Formats: sequence, structure tokens, C-alpha cells
Amino acid sequence: MTKKTYPVLNMTCAACATRVQKTLAKQPGVGSAIVNYANATVQVEYDAKLITPEQLKISVQNFGYDLVTDEKNTDVDDLRKKESKKLYLETTGAIALSIPLVVIGMFFMSMPYANEIMWVLATPIVLYFGRRFYIGAWKQLKHGTANMDTLVALSTGVAYIFSVFNTVYPEFWTSKGLEAHVYFEAAGVVIAFILLGKTLEDKAKGQTSSAIKKLIGLQPNTVTVLFDGIQKEVPLSNVRVGDEIVVKPGAKIAVDGVVVSGSSFIDESMISGEPLPVEKTAGHKVFAGTINQKGSFNFRAEKVGGDTLLAHIIQMVQEAQGSRAPVQQLVDKISAIFVPTVIIIALLSLAAWVVIGGTSEFTHGLLAMVTVLVIACPCALGLATPTAIMVGIGKGAEQGILIKDAESLELAKKMDSIIFDKTGTITEGKPAVTDIQWAENTTPQPEILASLEARSEHPLAAAVVDYIGSTTFKEIINFTSLTGMGAYGTIVGARYFIGNAKLLREHNIAIPEHLNQKAVQWTDNAKTVIWFANETNALAVIAIEDQIKDTSVEAIRQLQLSGIDVYMLTGDNPATAQKIAEKAGIQHFKAEMLPADKAEFIKELQAKGKTVGMVGDGINDSNALAQADISIAMGTGSDIAIDVAKMTIIKADLMKIINAISLSKATVKTIRMNLFWAFIYNMIGIPIAAGVLFPFNGFLLDPMIAGAAMAMSSVSVVTNSLLLKRRGSHLPDSNRRPNHYE
Repeated sequence: MTKKTYPVLNMTCAACATRVQKTLAKQPGVGSAIVNYANATVQVEYDAKLITPEQLKISVQNFGYDLVTDEKNTDVDDLRKKESKKLYLETTGAIALSIPLVVIGMFFMSMPYANEIMWVLATPIVLYFGRRFYIGAWKQLKHGTANMDTLVALSTGVAYIFSVFNTVYPEFWTSKGLEAHVYFEAAGVVIAFILLGKTLEDKAKGQTSSAIKKLIGLQPNTVTVLFDGIQKEVPLSNVRVGDEIVVKPGAKIAVDGVVVSGSSFIDESMISGEPLPVEKTAGHKVFAGTINQKGSFNFRAEKVGGDTLLAHIIQMVQEAQGSRAPVQQLVDKISAIFVPTVIIIALLSLAAWVVIGGTSEFTHGLLAMVTVLVIACPCALGLATPTAIMVGIGKGAEQGILIKDAESLELAKKMDSIIFDKTGTITEGKPAVTDIQWAENTTPQPEILASLEARSEHPLAAAVVDYIGSTTFKEIINFTSLTGMGAYGTIVGARYFIGNAKLLREHNIAIPEHLNQKAVQWTDNAKTVIWFANETNALAVIAIEDQIKDTSVEAIRQLQLSGIDVYMLTGDNPATAQKIAEKAGIQHFKAEMLPADKAEFIKELQAKGKTVGMVGDGINDSNALAQADISIAMGTGSDIAIDVAKMTIIKADLMKIINAISLSKATVKTIRMNLFWAFIYNMIGIPIAAGVLFPFNGFLLDPMIAGAAMAMSSVSVVTNSLLLKRRGSHLPDSNRRPNHYE
């Protein structure tokens, strides 16, 4: 069996994804087919002896979709951009022509040549801008299925043809004492609104492909390999296991391997999420996609190509960010039943009038059939979801919450478990000095301390310099960096040391007991401790930590009060993780978690029936974000995490998550109300349009009134969606910051 992933074109809804998946799964030789609607791809497992990629392509083309089986010679992104641009132009054109069409149809029906002018305006909307609906409906009809395209094509097509007939041959009705009404505006406006809904949906899709491209971009295109002592630059694809690779300052690590010579600090935040670069010397492992700092070293390649840790992260993101049912799928499911039901009712209405009607039985029957089709127009159905989503997303943006799709708004209210990354999410993500304790009977010397740290390449040195602030750096003689311990140098005739306790012990420097007690206390609180000393005595001890954000504790408390289980997963050590969890008020935490571990933990919760939210900010969180039901990225984090996540908190304030949940509840409530109004008109109007009241009081609904009722259903839906702005204004305030004494 061969397993391959192909891009799919022309999918416009979750129902399309289902159709493609079912079609491919039925083909002989296909073991499985899994459509990823977010990525617009399908993973197919098939027997290459029984079916070819070209045959798979033809099978989906019969339903109006397409499969890109030759990606080397096809620019998929370019094809999708062209389709999006085409949809946008069609929407713009339809709306532009619908405006004068509605004005004439509603207010100037009696003007000379009104019907003819509306005919001219409606024709390009129906036959050109809306042609995709008729093409789609025809392809569905050929296979005995129906969807929203069928409903749009049927209702607008009948309204248009009926209006053309009444414009060309009005005598057919006037000779019978009836007025020849036209419904060009109904046909045009329906198509314009449905196109608008599709445009909004197209813009709301997740940008997974760009996230994958950025992950791939973490690997350099070329690497420097050592051949018999000679450095040679070769393409990344030519690197083989066992090659010795030279890494220069600032370079990206190309593949996984082990350091054989040299030393440096490497930024591994994409793997661990931790802000501090990790020191690497001979024997230490390095990973593809991580970034070297100022040092240089050589390493031996152990894993290349698809075997690297970065490649596995990319694969996990692709697999985890699969298709999930958005709210719009409900409309598609209902339409599959609604469409044939409406057609049957319309035909039964005509038949009933012909069989049991009076002298004008056929006329009344035809009017009843048209009225049923007109009043059942799916305009409100098409607007129910996108208008609420548009308002909800806009309201979220006002509050600093960027929401990518309807799915996130639908699921956020159902979330019962939420997972936080530690660094950059609960904490600031930037090490900072919290305390400096100078030795007793010693004059503080911050300018000397800052001068020494300013020369150091250690990542913590910058935190010390920032804490001390502006000062005049003094000249340093014989500055020496000691790997794994710290540094020293001579300033104003005296030698000073900065580093860890091991550095002081190596040079027999005495540590006063009160400073040692402080160091133990800070270490117990998960702070990093460094020492400042002269040649004989320690002069100061400095505490550095990644501090918890002001609002993290309150946000976590509110989430727990609302019944949501809160977890913290971090790549940090257990001692630090425990202290941070205690300070943040989190009961459940796991330390030393790799990217795959985080995603696996989420899968375990989902297997228990939990709706899981993931909040993170780093590349290392990307596959966990993709796996989660609700993915939330910090706006201050990596571009990849932001691209993969379905929500982004711009200011990295966890209180915004409370707002997002409240906004989700309000938006879902609005969508449900919209669907209610969309259907209530049909439930009441269709039987009346069919003539159910005629035997009792002689009332037969006029098609013009049916058109007005259809318009009212749309107005009700749009108005209800706009009310979400007012409901959203009452969401909890997350701008308040608790002071340090609360």
C-alpha cells in the first residue's frame, strides 16, 4: 500500500470534504482516505497496482473538485489564490448590481421599463456571477445528491425564469385578471448574499500551509561539511549520516547530531519552549531548526531528512490539524433534507391545485409552486452563520482576540480542560533579575558588576545589565570566559569574578553564610543564582527568574471556578515547574515535556471525552496547538504558533481567554437564534404558500409577499447578528490589573 497526501481544490464547505472523502474511499484499491479540510489536502492509502493517482483525480473531478497529483509542476498556492480572487470579484460584481436592482424593485416598480431594466441587471448576476451554483447543482444532480448549491440554483433559477416569462409575456396573467409580478431582485440578492457568505468563509480558513512553510524555513538551504579537513558548502539534501558539519555563529542547525568539537550556546526554544539558550560541548546532542548563538563548533550528523526532530514536528502538525466539523456543516446537513422536501412540496402544490382546483386551477397551482420555491429561498440560511461569525470575530478583534474560524467560536464554550505552556504563556518568557543581596560591610559596586556582565556572552548577563541600568562601563583587562562556570577579568587593578558557585570554589573564594542562606532560599523558589566576587570573598548574590505575568494567577483562578481543569506542561525541570505551578495556583503539571509529549497528553485527555484547549507561544507548542480542540497562541510568541492556532491573544494576557469563552457563548447563541429565524419563516410560510389556508378563508399567498417574507427572514438574521455587538460589550473586563497587594 502507498500512502500519499494530495492537495484538493474547489472545496467550499465541510460537506465538500465529506463528499471527496467518501468518493475516494469507494474507489477500488483505496484502503483509506482522510480529508484535511483546514489544509485542503487528502491523505490516501492505496494499492498502486490497482489504481493510479490519475484515476483518483478523475473520480473527484466528476463531483466538481480536483486533486493535484503532480505538485512538482503545479503551484497549488497560486491556484488557490486565483480561486479566492475569482470568488471575491464575483461577490463584488453581484453586490454592485444588486444595489440598483433592489432600489428599483422596492421603490420604482412603476417607472417606465422597470422590468426590462431589472432583467438587464439581474442577468449577469444569475448567469455569470452565480454560475458556480448552477454548475455545482448540476454535478450533484447527476449523482443523485443535493446541497446548498442545489437550493440556491433552484430557487433563483425559478424566480429568474418566472420573471423573464412575465416580462416577455405579461398578457398570460393579465388576461386572467392577475398581475404579472417579477422577482428579479429576489434572484439577484440571494446570489449576492450567498457569494458574500462564501467569501467570508474563504477568508476564515486556517492558514496551515503557511505555518508548515515557516517550519520548513527553519532549516538552511545549504550546510558547510568537512571533507578531509576541507570545508565545502553543499545542499541540505546532500547531507548524509556521519558527515561532520561546521556550525558558525548565528547559523541554523541543519540536521540532528552530536557535537564533536568546539562549544557554544544554542537557542532550543523551538523544542523546549525555554527562553535560555543551552550550552553545548562535545558529546551533547543538537537538533535541526535550533539556532546557534555566538560560538562555533562541529557536529556529526545522526538523523537527516525526514528522520529529524523538526521533520517529525512538521508531520505531527500536518496530521493533527485535521478537519473538524464547523458550525456551517449543520446548514449543509439540513439542506440535504430541506432541498428535496421543498421541491416535493412545490410539485405537490401544483398537482393538488390541478386536481382539486377551480376554474383557474393551473394558474393558481403554478403561482403556488413558484411561491413555495421563492419563500424557501436559502438566503437566511446562507447568512445565519457567516454574519454571526463576522460580528463575533470583529468583536473579538476589538478586545485583542484574533479568531480565525467559526469552529473556535463554537468549541470554546464547550472547553472543559485547558493546558498552558509555562514560558511566555504563564510567565513573561524573559529572564529578569528579581533580587541582589550585597555582602555585609561591603560597598555595592554595581558599575563593576555591570561592566563584567556586559563583556559576557552568557544569556543571563543581559538580565543583570538591564537590571542595573545605565552606567559607565569600566575597562576590563584579561577578560576570560570559563565554559560552564562564568567569567573573570581585571578592573581598576583588581580581579573580579561572575558565575556559579563552582567558579568560586575553583578559585577558593569564601562565601559569607548570610549570602549562602539567601542563595539556598532563592534556589528553593526555583530562581537561578549567580555570584559576584573579588579574589577573596563573594561580594553579592543575584537571583534571576522568569516572572509570572500579573494577570496569570487571576485568569487561572477564574477558569478553575468555572469548572475547567487547568494543566501546565513545560520542558523545564520538575523543581522549577512545581514552584511556578504553586505560584500560579495550578494543581496539575508535568515537567520535561517534549513537543510530542504535549500532543500525546492532549490525545489522552481527548480519548476520555474532554474538549481540550491549548495555550502556547513557541514552535515547540505548534503540534500540541494543532492537536487541541481549541488552540490559543500568545501574540508575543512565534509566528508558527500564531499561524497554527485558531485564536491569538494579541497582548499575551491570559484574562483574554475568559473573554474568548464569553464571546463564544454569545456567538453560538446568536447562530442558533439565526437558524431559528431562518427556519421559522419556512415552517410557517411554505404551507401558506402552498395554499393550505385557501379552503378555509380563500387566502392564497402572493409571490410578492413571499419575496417580502424571504427578505424579512434575511433582515431578522442580519439584525440579530448585529445585536451581538451590544451583547459583546458586556463581556468581562480583562484590562484591569490586580495590584501587588491584592
